Amino acid sequence: MADKRFQSLPGFRDFTPQDCAVRNYLYSIWRGVASRYGFCEYEAPILESTELYLKKAGDELATQLFRFEDQGKRDVTLRPELTASLARIVAGNQRDLPKPMKWFEIGQCFRYEKPQKGRTREFIQFNADIIGEAGPGADAELIALAIDTMLALGFSSDDFILRASDRQSWITFCKNNDIEDTNGFLQIIDKIERDKPEVIADKLAKFNLTEKTVREFINNPENASPAFKEIQANLTARGLGSYIELDLTIVRGLAYYTGTVFEIFDTKKSMRAIAGGGRYDDLIKSLSNGVADLPCTGFAMGDVVIRNFIEETPQALMQMEAWLSAQNSCDVYLVIADESKRLDAVKVLADLRNAGIKADCIMGALKINKQFKKAEESGARLAVIFGEEFPELKVKILESRSEATIHANSPVVEAIEKLLDGDDGLLLA
Repeated sequence: MADKRFQSLPGFRDFTPQDCAVRNYLYSIWRGVASRYGFCEYEAPILESTELYLKKAGDELATQLFRFEDQGKRDVTLRPELTASLARIVAGNQRDLPKPMKWFEIGQCFRYEKPQKGRTREFIQFNADIIGEAGPGADAELIALAIDTMLALGFSSDDFILRASDRQSWITFCKNNDIEDTNGFLQIIDKIERDKPEVIADKLAKFNLTEKTVREFINNPENASPAFKEIQANLTARGLGSYIELDLTIVRGLAYYTGTVFEIFDTKKSMRAIAGGGRYDDLIKSLSNGVADLPCTGFAMGDVVIRNFIEETPQALMQMEAWLSAQNSCDVYLVIADESKRLDAVKVLADLRNAGIKADCIMGALKINKQFKKAEESGARLAVIFGEEFPELKVKILESRSEATIHANSPVVEAIEKLLDGDDGLLLA
């Protein structure tokens, strides 16, 4: 157990080598799926002008900012998400960029929230956005990317469901019921599955509505917009239709969404939303004061909640552990049984590394049994022993406990490469 005297700030994390390996696993999946879909990677600053977020955010996000004044007396904020930065970049460069743009980003974000399961104050987010395409085909492409990301992480249809809605359906509802404060009303819908009935009734009374009326609208599939029905048909053609269902309670908390919105949930309902996103056609126009006007749709997935979900799902965890075990830091460990042979070992160490083989050895004298222990801890497949017999070398294949000999007149690196490739021609009887 870690010493509490040396813990990081609440909601912030240290990444040990093991944690970095898990993070790199997520990166490899995210980058792999995004690349298959033709998305290009970009990056934005971690620090942005606070005005960028106040212009974009709803009331909830504005209260969660890590906000301060820098030495230049500027009001700045550690980015709470990437969409505003993306909009700023696109607005400033949109004349030079081919459209539509399919961009993704992986990086740290910061929100001042209460730390809990699946939620920290510092987290890593995978963001994917399509800019410059207004049709529902872009929404379908993005949702397909989200589903395929889940499948690539080792989940199946038994594990997750993507619930989608369309804010246009609710905008129509608001017009038909003379509701002017659309965002205020949608905040009620966003929490309708979590609030107590009496709380819901009190909130809806301000709009002269009952929960029964709202529920009837939510439960009627005919209230799906034409765009949403087209998205469903597109996903069905891809073989992904079973992963999406209409759920008009999904409206997303931020005020800038304009069309289809969605969230991914685990089917056991053991945690908060795993990922979410939607269409935000007005954001770039708003942030650029009308200079640029491009439709957008995007989604984000955080590393904290997805790691929790992986650890709770056997086949996804097994897949991750198999990947991690293949990422050992060392393939060949050099055991120096005779200190007089250290420089010979160091030369072979350099030769192996120059040949692209992951190799390591101790940097000071150590008992041979402890060196073998370090070899096993490193994940090495081979232990090459430098002893009195050098230039003849004994090799132990650590997994099978078998042995081999590299004779004095044999090229060492080539012999080790053959053993790593499974060539047992050198094995001792």
